[in-house]
Amino acid sequence: MAAKEKLEAVLNVALRVPSIMLLDVLYRWDVSSFFQQIQRSSLNNNPLFQYKYLALNMHYVGYILSVVLLTLPRQHLVQLYLYFLTALLLYAGHQISRDYVKSELESGYEGPMYLEPLSMNRFMTALIGQLVVCTLCSCVMKTKQIWLFSAHMLPLLARLCLVPLETIVVINKFAMIFTGLEVLYFLASNLLVPYNLAKSAYRELVQVVEVYGLLALGMSLWNQLVVPVLFMVFWLVLFALQIYSYFSTRDQPASRERLLFLFLTSIAECCSTPYSLLGLVFTVSFVALGVLTLCKFYLQGYRAFMNDPAMNRSLWKHFRAVSLCLFLLVFPAYMAYMICQFFHMDFWLLIIISSSILTSLQVLGTLFIYVLFMVEEFRKEPVENMDDVIYYVNGTYRLLEFLVALCVVAYGVSETIFGEWTVMGSMIIFIHSYYNVWLRAQLGWKSFLLRRDAVNKIKSLPTATEEQLEQHNDICAICYQDMKSAVITPCSHFFHSGCLKKWLYVQETCPLCHCQLKNPSQPPGLAPEPAPQPNPGAEQNTGHQEATEHLGVEHQEERNLKESPSDRNGQVAEGPDHQEHSQDAKNDSQNLDCDTCPSEASQGEIIVEEPIGGQEEVLTQDPRLSIQF
Repeated sequence: MAAKEKLEAVLNVALRVPSIMLLDVLYRWDVSSFFQQIQRSSLNNNPLFQYKYLALNMHYVGYILSVVLLTLPRQHLVQLYLYFLTALLLYAGHQISRDYVKSELESGYEGPMYLEPLSMNRFMTALIGQLVVCTLCSCVMKTKQIWLFSAHMLPLLARLCLVPLETIVVINKFAMIFTGLEVLYFLASNLLVPYNLAKSAYRELVQVVEVYGLLALGMSLWNQLVVPVLFMVFWLVLFALQIYSYFSTRDQPASRERLLFLFLTSIAECCSTPYSLLGLVFTVSFVALGVLTLCKFYLQGYRAFMNDPAMNRSLWKHFRAVSLCLFLLVFPAYMAYMICQFFHMDFWLLIIISSSILTSLQVLGTLFIYVLFMVEEFRKEPVENMDDVIYYVNGTYRLLEFLVALCVVAYGVSETIFGEWTVMGSMIIFIHSYYNVWLRAQLGWKSFLLRRDAVNKIKSLPTATEEQLEQHNDICAICYQDMKSAVITPCSHFFHSGCLKKWLYVQETCPLCHCQLKNPSQPPGLAPEPAPQPNPGAEQNTGHQEATEHLGVEHQEERNLKESPSDRNGQVAEGPDHQEHSQDAKNDSQNLDCDTCPSEASQGEIIVEEPIGGQEEVLTQDPRLSIQF
């Protein structure tokens, strides 16, 4: 079953490649220049080539047919290719019959075949060929009526019956006409099949869009057509044809430099249309995925494919990582150098060279940071300003990346203005400007603002003295290291200045109590209002009070019903005050169930018992003091 599914997947891709190749050929074909060449040749008198607009319409019809073939379901596509194969077999049968009649006319022998060995040999060869054609046609069309495909055997039967050679020529033409009529009858009987297929496909598309939406339809077509693999196979076929055409016209072997030049020029020739360019994009993506997989295997071995989170800090691990970084540092620079040596500089080559330069810059920054971490690892104490050094290193190579991307855009704009303008080049400039210039500038400016704000907040916080550090006698809650120097937040928490600065890159609250640190002028010890956060204890306390009040109100109503009307009237007369009535209801609710009511504590403290976990939460009445757990 798995082999059948793989075969179907291969056929699903292989049978759609010719439709994309036809689209590519139609895109390359210049109809106007083609008709100019026809007018200068001997085919100018042919009525088929005198109607230029008819050929133009056929050109667009070819586009439509290619798109239809590309989007047909696999089973209908297989059936269509079987019909096409049958047509080719019938044409092969016609060629065999025509060659036999021609050879018989050239020999001029009209006697019995068994008396002439050459005539007998020609007859047997043509007979075997026609039998093979008829058998294959019946197998492809899945029919036992083999006589439908045996019209081309009539000249052989006529020669066997000693019919004159001139009559055999007429019989051969009759066989060809009969086969053509059979093909026309088959096409006429299936004339409504394309209409029915289009109607059913439209009905299914409308149902899918109504139920799942247009995006789901696009994703379904993307998966059914296997677009990335399809365009990759199409581009590889183009590349192979380009290489074959080069070696088929060369007799002497090419040198190493010539092979590199051939490889690069073949890639460039296979990018002249949007279809081939899209195929190159998917091919590069698959190649990049393969390279990434090899890199993961080189770095981690089989652990990379086993989802094993274990980290091994052996020396061999470091060697493999550093060697891979060195390769990524040297190889792109060498590739950029070779491209500059062989080709004249233009906008497309500048994009490739800039990508290589950016890769080398990123790897160089990564290696420098790795060296810094190794130095810090072998030191007894951590480097105080390591974060600043790393920020400056990252900022330097990111600035260089931005400058390289800006130079590429400037070169592309100048080439577009003063050189040849193309739609594809303008789109590439726009995309490059947005992703590699505008987004990089936004990201760098945002990082700069975040760091400046964090540095200003850290500078505004007071520094802890030695006495305060000895009295605090704790570690930094961010890095879990001892504190020889620290800053104090407005909520009286101690942190390393570098650790707190990294935290402030992410959010502007205290890492422990989540109080806002936007007001650095407030003295330490007086905490600002904490950020609103869900408090399970407070929610339970609120729910407990509401339940108690509800029970108290019900208990009050029951007591009022048990009392006499005179007592109720007396109470109404004596005290219409709503506050006293509410106070009595609360007092009764407190006396209703002592186990569920909060017990009173001394000095204004209220202890609320948690229903789960057994923890006690102390809520102080002083709003300036923080909540203690």
